[in-house]
Amino acid sequence: MNASKSIVKGRPNTSDGFIVVAVLWMLGALSVLASIYALYVTNTASTFRAYDDHLKTEGLVSAALELTAYRLQTAAPQSRPSHGYFEFRLGQANVAVEFQSEAVRIDLNKAPKELLAGLFVTLGARADDANVYSDRIIGWRTAPSANQSSEASDYRMARLAYQPRGAPFPHANELTLVRNLPTSLAERALPFVTVYSGRPEVNVLDAAPEIIAALPGMTSDLLEAFLKQRQASSANAELLLPLLQDARKYATAEGGKAFRVKAGISLDDGNSESAEVVILLLEEGDQPFAVLSWRDGLNQTTADDKL
Repeated sequence: MNASKSIVKGRPNTSDGFIVVAVLWMLGALSVLASIYALYVTNTASTFRAYDDHLKTEGLVSAALELTAYRLQTAAPQSRPSHGYFEFRLGQANVAVEFQSEAVRIDLNKAPKELLAGLFVTLGARADDANVYSDRIIGWRTAPSANQSSEASDYRMARLAYQPRGAPFPHANELTLVRNLPTSLAERALPFVTVYSGRPEVNVLDAAPEIIAALPGMTSDLLEAFLKQRQASSANAELLLPLLQDARKYATAEGGKAFRVKAGISLDDGNSESAEVVILLLEEGDQPFAVLSWRDGLNQTTADDKL
């Protein structure tokens, strides 16, 4: 009997084991929760830092637009520069600003068929195809009339899920929707077109060589001579315009009121961002300009990424 009691007394208490397991489980759970919280705090801090940088960027881009408008508005319209570049430092960032008149691009809503076709030929299309593409652009931007075949019916026949706008292009990217126009060709044309110029001619003093080459009547020899002379005397319109000969009626030396502003921002924390904004200078009212288009590059990089 005594032996039996001693055996029972020496058995381990199972409740103690359960308590140990429960404590270990709780410690593990607390460790996981602590890790999750630490990750949350880190991600939250990074998010707030990125958001703070974005707010700073918006303010700096707005400052760049104000300074650009001031530079342009203080000059007389006839002597207003069609392009320019400047830098400034504000807060904890350096800002580089480049601006250029939208008149250096071909306006999808105003350009004549010959100029549109010339651009597509310059970009590699055959002449016959380029004429078809330009017809489709004009058909897209023109309201249908009773005495003309409906452009919309052609889109239905092509089994497209949409119809032509029948009104001006609101954005150059809409070019990729035009029927029969290859998407790859439309994308190559985007850097050379606009919807903000508001004029049928292009400013040849600053236009890209591809646009000069697109001018109807332009030959390779004439293009080479013009570009060479433009490099030697870029602001001399009286000297440059006559060189275009028959293509002169598609050219102008005026800058217009719409400008594309590119702002590159380098923050002191090592990040950088960019924005591209199109503004319209206003002659009346309280505001010096109106924003027509705003596109953030949001090109964030760190100092380590640059190494």
